[in-house]
Amino acid sequence: MVEEEVEEACHSEFGVEVERVPTSCLMKVVDSCVRNDDMTFLHSYDDLDLIAGHASLGLEVLEAVPDPDVVVVCCGGGGLLAGVAAALRLSGSSRTRIYGVEPEGACTMYQSFLEERPVAMETKSIASGLAPPSAGSLPYQLCRRHVDQIVLVSDEEIRAAVSALYRSGLVVEPSGAAAFAAVLAGDRIPDLAGRSVVCILSGGNMGKDELARFPD
Repeated sequence: MVEEEVEEACHSEFGVEVERVPTSCLMKVVDSCVRNDDMTFLHSYDDLDLIAGHASLGLEVLEAVPDPDVVVVCCGGGGLLAGVAAALRLSGSSRTRIYGVEPEGACTMYQSFLEERPVAMETKSIASGLAPPSAGSLPYQLCRRHVDQIVLVSDEEIRAAVSALYRSGLVVEPSGAAAFAAVLAGDRIPDLAGRSVVCILSGGNMGKDELARFPD
């Protein structure tokens, strides 16, 4: 479904008004809506309650694999990665290596680690769910404390991961397959052979038409 169709569907079915703005002034428009139209802003990743909700996934990981050697999580704004990493560390998994994975074209958290502060940048990737305009402030703080490393994957590596998962019977969208792309690449995360590795796949928002554009 193209963006125009999504906007039309949202308006007709849910009464939602979609306003397009450049990424550079997105938060100014949001702040204006909150201030002038009495709206409530629910952040998609830079929110403590949301991060705490994501932490429940970390607890589920520990229920399934009580002492994992490596955990690999996709990262956009950082909310999911921060929650999972905090849950693992605060549950006593001090020796578990935790990796976040970002697309090369949307490496906000990777760059934030380099600059030691949350950064904003222009982003573009096939994994659109991992391409926010900035890393979250709260996620950055938690990731710096609990995550060992942020690694990058190319869009082509993400495509290959989506295809490999589909051949195995799993429909995973590009954003959800980024962590697996890092594992599949072989050289992004060291010392995996013989280790207990948990790779989180998050999101299956892909239709048949989109799947057809991926390699067999």
